[in-house]
Amino acid sequence: MILKRHIEEEISKKFDLIIVGGGITGAAVAYIAAARGLSVALFEKKDYGGATSAATSKLIHGGLRYLANMEIKLVRESLRERRILGNIAPNFVYPLPFVFPNYKKWKGNIWKMLFGMYLYDMLSYDKKDTWDKSKRLPNHKLISHRKTIRLEPNLKRDSLRNSFYFFDYQSIFPERLTLAFIKSAAEYGAKVSNYAPVEAFLYSDKNRISGVQVRDLFSGETKNIYADLIINCGGTWADKILNLAAGRDFSAYKVKRSEGIHIITGKIAGNHVVSLQREDGGHLMIMPWRDHSLIGTTDKEYNGDPDTYSVSKESLEEVIQAVNRNYGKSISLSDIKHAYGGLRPLVDDQTKGSYQTSRKYEVYDNAADGIEGMITIEGGKYTTSRSLAAEVLKMIARKLNKTLSDPVSDNLYLSGCEIRDMKQFMIKQHLNYTDFSRQTIEYVSRNYGTDSKIVFQLARDNPEYAEVISHDGEIVAEIVYAIKYESARTLRDIMLRRTGTGTLGNPGSDVIDRIVAIAAEMLNWDTKRKQEEIASMMKAYDLF
Repeated sequence: MILKRHIEEEISKKFDLIIVGGGITGAAVAYIAAARGLSVALFEKKDYGGATSAATSKLIHGGLRYLANMEIKLVRESLRERRILGNIAPNFVYPLPFVFPNYKKWKGNIWKMLFGMYLYDMLSYDKKDTWDKSKRLPNHKLISHRKTIRLEPNLKRDSLRNSFYFFDYQSIFPERLTLAFIKSAAEYGAKVSNYAPVEAFLYSDKNRISGVQVRDLFSGETKNIYADLIINCGGTWADKILNLAAGRDFSAYKVKRSEGIHIITGKIAGNHVVSLQREDGGHLMIMPWRDHSLIGTTDKEYNGDPDTYSVSKESLEEVIQAVNRNYGKSISLSDIKHAYGGLRPLVDDQTKGSYQTSRKYEVYDNAADGIEGMITIEGGKYTTSRSLAAEVLKMIARKLNKTLSDPVSDNLYLSGCEIRDMKQFMIKQHLNYTDFSRQTIEYVSRNYGTDSKIVFQLARDNPEYAEVISHDGEIVAEIVYAIKYESARTLRDIMLRRTGTGTLGNPGSDVIDRIVAIAAEMLNWDTKRKQEEIASMMKAYDLF
């Protein structure tokens, strides 16, 4: 299907729900609500999944470190959702081995860690109950010093005793996984719009919200949209949305924000996540991704305006220093090919630093604050977004006094992910598309799933679109597909969220000019707009 921007169309109906925010939480709520029979409109002020949902470590994990705080319920929920996401999005989510080295000077107790590993295995008792047998995860192992070095030879060897070897999942393209939720919602009838900020709230009486005023950033047109209930899925911006709705400052709902930074370098580790403990007790991970190393994350409180946030040189140097202090292979600023950062919304708890703060979530009925007709969501993590949405639906059903149809989000594939056996799917893909390189077949098939047939057909219909524009086989047809089928409207949408052409750093002027030429033709960009788009893209690479 073609993902349309509903804001461009005539809007006359009243909806059951208006969702404000198109990150993973808003996308999941929209999907589950639409699938259970509610009429839904979703508005995202920029692009789907373009903020916090894009600033992840690209992991779908249970949260081993949360066991240190004895957050058993959160870890169990995360492990269950890890399995479910592996089932419903099999082309995006894959098993990934971790190596957790144990050093004699380790800041912690080896027996406590061993207990934690056994508990982690116990809490993931259903991890082999997967639709695709290749997604089944084994239990952890304690491996020797010699085998640890053989697996990851660049580890520091001084005081190394042994290591834990265990599995979680990797999400190869979180932005496209978020988009899969958006597309799934649209398939069930949800009306979604990117670049459509909510600028005001409409009231039917003094205390009850009846709708929102939304502006199309491209046309400048403003529309009033009405619904029985507003769901505030603003994440990092949730408190700002609540303040806008109330017309005053709700200090009690100030979002606590945590900054997370990741850097991408040439490959400095093997095919495992190397999980290291920093001197302060925090953690650092060196993860394999697209033949590079993805390194992160920082986790420190951020008190500034989320609208002006950017990655700082200081934050990058903190990651570099953490690598050089704790790993056997040093890096410098010149080794960074790309970097990205974002802000995580946390459930406010001023008694803890951001690293120790829980990744749990809260769902608030704002009627308690004198604002009837709005629900606000705080906190959460990418892995548990689907279950968070399911909890929100319980409150929605009560508020709307409606009996909803049966839940389906845990037993149906997401849009484009209808693949029962990834191994057999990939074999068929290689047999069906022998006119493309092995790298292209692998990349396109995994990142587009069953929709890859459209991408390949675009390339077959126009040989120019079969041109390879990245080291791992991306092709020009993906650019056309992003614009025509997936509501990509800016160069950043295309290069950072629909395709991976810009996610490993600046691909060079030839590639960028090629993409801009196609986008300009399809989206009617004039010379000024092309220059603005290129300047915006270059800003993403201006690390300092």
